[in-house]
Amino acid sequence: MYDLSTRKRALALVAQGRSLNSVSRETGISRAAIRSWQDRLESLPRPTLPDTRPPADECAYAYLLGLYLGDGCISGHPRSVGHYLRIACANSWPGLIDACEMAMRAINPTGCAYRTQAQGYVSVVSYSRHWPHLFPQHGPGKKHERRIALEPWQQAIVDAHPWQFIRGLIHSDGCRITNWTTRMVAGERKRYEYPRYFFTNVSDDIRRLYTDTLDKLGVEWTHCTRNGNPFNISVARKASVALMDTHVGPKY
Repeated sequence: MYDLSTRKRALALVAQGRSLNSVSRETGISRAAIRSWQDRLESLPRPTLPDTRPPADECAYAYLLGLYLGDGCISGHPRSVGHYLRIACANSWPGLIDACEMAMRAINPTGCAYRTQAQGYVSVVSYSRHWPHLFPQHGPGKKHERRIALEPWQQAIVDAHPWQFIRGLIHSDGCRITNWTTRMVAGERKRYEYPRYFFTNVSDDIRRLYTDTLDKLGVEWTHCTRNGNPFNISVARKASVALMDTHVGPKY
């Protein structure tokens, strides 16, 4: 990259009747560059950064953010400034796949998304140069090996649409199951079944985002440590499960 004064000096030499070869030898600037400056002295402006305003459809974004933090990744295009957002969805949940694609189309400024089939799961994919700005948690390495924190504008969206955020997290790294236990009643052991929600993620930061949001919603939760790892968050109290059933429900 040559500054403006260097360009003007080279063109002044050409204006004196010097050949391009002569000016190139004296200045060390290629003939092609000098020739291009004869057509345009000023360099073209650099591409502007994508629009970084929060997305208009905040409800869809809160859901997609939960999916991304669980099962999403962003990768660059080798020959373009754009990026691919990919979210892995199990084949078992076709409704979840549909919901993921709808949210992705709603957030991508181009409105485009598509699916690619893999062994046992579907990747919902969308291409845009905006994804790193819409999901600034993107970075090198695995999510649990780096700090994950929401930007203030993201936190404002989550605060406005907390259930959609929880729903996205459950749809990615959570489940609703039926637990059972036995009790002695009048000398007879009886079996009892009850619903329970689990959320499992290795990242301490992502689990904290989940539990902080549950706290704001009045949902009671507990750590469920397995093999010494506190990666599981359980919601089992009847009133809290009822809240989760109303706003999240099982995968479908």
